[in-house]
Amino acid sequence: MDTGTAHELIAVPPGRVTLSDRRTQRRWSVDLAAYRIAAFPVTQEQYAELTGQRPSTADGDRLPVEGVSWWDAVRFCNTLSERDGFTPAYHLRADDEDVDWDTSADGYRLPTEAEWEHACRAGAAGPRYGPLDDIAWYRDNSQERIHPVGGKQPNAWGLYDMIGNVWDWCWDVYDAEVYGSYRVLRGGGWFDEHWSCRASARRRSHPTFRVEDVGFRIARSVAG
Repeated sequence: MDTGTAHELIAVPPGRVTLSDRRTQRRWSVDLAAYRIAAFPVTQEQYAELTGQRPSTADGDRLPVEGVSWWDAVRFCNTLSERDGFTPAYHLRADDEDVDWDTSADGYRLPTEAEWEHACRAGAAGPRYGPLDDIAWYRDNSQERIHPVGGKQPNAWGLYDMIGNVWDWCWDVYDAEVYGSYRVLRGGGWFDEHWSCRASARRRSHPTFRVEDVGFRIARSVAG
């Protein structure tokens, strides 16, 4: 399957998504403007072509890049924006310990978790956009390894690997009062049980951590 390039994105319509957190039993709704999101997670080939680095534990051009921190993903977005002539979305502070998102910028960025869930569901109301074995690599069918992007069925909007294979970094802080700077992960990975592979499942990790089942996909805002 042709995975395209890192900057070929799918148009996502505006909408409203209701997020939930099992730990706190909290639910909240978010209204979303239209945006664009990558059909595939960033691959090792795409990451290496832009950065010159291959951080992943497994090796394969069409495998999702993993072993990348949230900071790595943010820097990738800015570098890709500069290469393609867009305004970078992120302003990194001098100490590289904080970042501001310029929401008016047209550059590449990480999706918010609301954008991620809206894109993942693609209008579906259930926990997944199709039968799990048809749409995702997870513990029961992955042979406990990562797989090339696009090997399972996409959702109704043409997005692949939204569930399973690798978790996706999102922009959002998970819970600043309890977990500080930890950022949101979405989607489940190749080593996860079925209950973690749902559109609503939330996980967290420190933005400097690099884990073998965590990658990312890129998004862009749509000009008003």
